[in-house]
Amino acid sequence: MSHDLGEDGMSGLWPVHADEADGRSDAAFGRIERENQLILRAAGEGIYGVNAEGKTTFVNPAAERMLGWTAEELVGHDMHARVHHTHPDGSHYHDHECPIYAAFRDGAVHTVEHEKFWRKDGSSFWVEYTSTPIRDDGVLIGAVIVFRDVTQRHEAAEKLRAAHEEVDMLRKRLELENAYLQEQIRIDGNHHGIIGRSAAIQQTLQQVGLVGPTEATVLITGESGTGKELVARAIHEASRRAQRPLIRVNCAAIPSDLFESEFFGHAKAAFPGALRDRTGHFELADGGTLFLDEVGEIPLALQGKLLRVLQEGQFKRVGEVRTRKVDVRVIAASNRDLKTQVRRGHFREDLYFRLNVFPIHLVPLRERIEDIPLLAMHLLGNASKKLNTGELRMTQGDARRLSLYDWPGNVRELQNVIERAAILARNGRVRLDLPDVPATNGGRRGPTIVAKTQVLTDDDRRERDRNNIVAALAASGGKVFGRGGAAELLDVKPTTLASRMKALGIRPVRVDHRHQETEQRTQ
Repeated sequence: MSHDLGEDGMSGLWPVHADEADGRSDAAFGRIERENQLILRAAGEGIYGVNAEGKTTFVNPAAERMLGWTAEELVGHDMHARVHHTHPDGSHYHDHECPIYAAFRDGAVHTVEHEKFWRKDGSSFWVEYTSTPIRDDGVLIGAVIVFRDVTQRHEAAEKLRAAHEEVDMLRKRLELENAYLQEQIRIDGNHHGIIGRSAAIQQTLQQVGLVGPTEATVLITGESGTGKELVARAIHEASRRAQRPLIRVNCAAIPSDLFESEFFGHAKAAFPGALRDRTGHFELADGGTLFLDEVGEIPLALQGKLLRVLQEGQFKRVGEVRTRKVDVRVIAASNRDLKTQVRRGHFREDLYFRLNVFPIHLVPLRERIEDIPLLAMHLLGNASKKLNTGELRMTQGDARRLSLYDWPGNVRELQNVIERAAILARNGRVRLDLPDVPATNGGRRGPTIVAKTQVLTDDDRRERDRNNIVAALAASGGKVFGRGGAAELLDVKPTTLASRMKALGIRPVRVDHRHQETEQRTQ
């Protein structure tokens, strides 16, 4: 059997024609394109392409779902203008700055996190994406962008960051509050540590009792050293805010350019040197009381912002746009005449009236000399504990010298004198180091050390003797006779003292020894 051979001499093999080869190639490319389409459709990430002009060339279904646009609405249009036109904060995003377009301009792969794409409905979502350049024979012809929606991850991270900041803020606030609480000096004794039986002290205690439970703003005035902070503390402890801190701000010690930051706090980088967020005194005192000592020293430019906080309970940190709310009671104090400051234009009148809702004026120590022995004994007890000196006592004439001195530094000066006397004490007896200078009294009635050329009227002499005896009785706890009695302190016979007391209308009253206090009643 013979077989017919073709021209190539091979039986049963037919030559492949050119048009058939092209058909098979088209089929292969078709299969690849269909496979690519299947991959693009199956991908969970959004994928789209852009040409060198920034026009969209294709969009996969995942990108359509995330963006809210159909492929027909995007293909052939500027992709940046549709979905990537602003920064996360809403500011304009110029296409020359766009990392997506940069890929087909510089030929580098650009991977970006924490940016936003915008949907057709105007909403936005957080994305991370990679823009990879496409080349044809070495020529950059476009880029392919793969992106994913990371909104949930971003929000979770933001919540975690905010939680950490909140914890950190609360920790710092508690540390500061604890520091303030530990700095508070709580003097043992009656009526929040305010010592005295004079009419002036009784009036002050009555005022504290009235205003303490309220939310009223209080303005305490008086000379330096009269105990303004002690009264402020008593008001705070009598209020519903007693379990929250009393924050004291010495306005006289704050540099003028730092007042706003000290009061209201500042944001990081708000000004040169602001390396971190700072909590101001108002925010620190939230729920408690803010004591503005020497309020007259606040710069006029800041007084308007202080008035706003008092009226509205709102403020802004330096460098922040958001408004914060606080619940703070303000107690202010000043040794200046704020009315005069208002007349001179150094203090806002509206702020003065806002602070002066409930005024309390503290009289100087020279105007309540009957309290001096009580205060001296109390301070001596504190000094002996502080210095570990053992029991100390004042000797004959000490109470008289203390009562006759003018006390320009008031209670603060008395405390220093007593501590110095405790340090100098020998064998349990204090040694007063007190200047022997004439007392001027500032024109007020009170004890006076008289120069040789000065003449006393009969009323002046009686007043001097009365004050001296009252002081001695207070120092002796109401005891007239015997060891430690008023007669011994005054270095007179008991019968002589009794006669003088009768002539001056003074009757001693023994006091409750639990408080070591004395009250003299004048008939």
